[in-house]
Amino acid sequence: MVIADRLGPAAEIRAEPRPDAPLVDVGKRPGHHPVPQERISVLLVEHALAGRTVVRLKGGDPFVLGRGGEEVLACRAAGIEVEVVPGISSSLAVPQAAGIPVTHRGTSAGVHVVSGHDAAGPHGPSPATLAALADDSITTVVLMGVRTLPALVAAARAHGVPGERPVAIIENGHTPRQRTTRTTLERAVRAAEEAQVRDPAVIVIGEVARPGSLGEEPPALDARVLTVAPSVSSPAPLAAPMESAGSAAPTARSPVAGPGA
Repeated sequence: MVIADRLGPAAEIRAEPRPDAPLVDVGKRPGHHPVPQERISVLLVEHALAGRTVVRLKGGDPFVLGRGGEEVLACRAAGIEVEVVPGISSSLAVPQAAGIPVTHRGTSAGVHVVSGHDAAGPHGPSPATLAALADDSITTVVLMGVRTLPALVAAARAHGVPGERPVAIIENGHTPRQRTTRTTLERAVRAAEEAQVRDPAVIVIGEVARPGSLGEEPPALDARVLTVAPSVSSPAPLAAPMESAGSAAPTARSPVAGPGA
């Protein structure tokens, strides 16, 4: 049994249907959560207690804004054995695909990863996020932040963050549709509107996002030539990470398996 998110490799799994491993799509989109998180946890437990091995498949790393911890707790509360398979967070991999190092000696000494929902609450971004945005030695990476970008920019500017702070918005990371919009904090909202930016996207705010910081930007995925040493026994990964955070996380032994920030 595979319970998959929108940004995991569900399409690859569907391309090779297995009657013994049905796929349940519980993917969320901004403003559209057809299967609430509480119901997802219930599904994991129900199928695991029915004697099935369940794979909870996400994109990225399950413990970086992927709600993997909540799902592990739900399974363990029901007495289900869980194995978590680490993933590569989109907060690191997607900027890298666009030629942006989230830390770089002499430019950025640290990285602050935050959900875009942090900017949408009644009190705006947290003090930690505002402090990171104001510190020119810190890179702020925002996941799931396309919809809340105007609120984040307004709060940052009100907090005194310079309008010329570089911003990069990377859509559809590690896919042939990858696209990077380079702008500044004061122009970010207009630039995103003009470019018709859509999720999934990772937003990088900080000096590392300045154009040309590592030289020429990498070509699009479909224009790259990749040389990979053949593997004797290890299969290739099903998919690369994109936005939301999460990965193949919990594997519940007679129960759950799995991952997406």
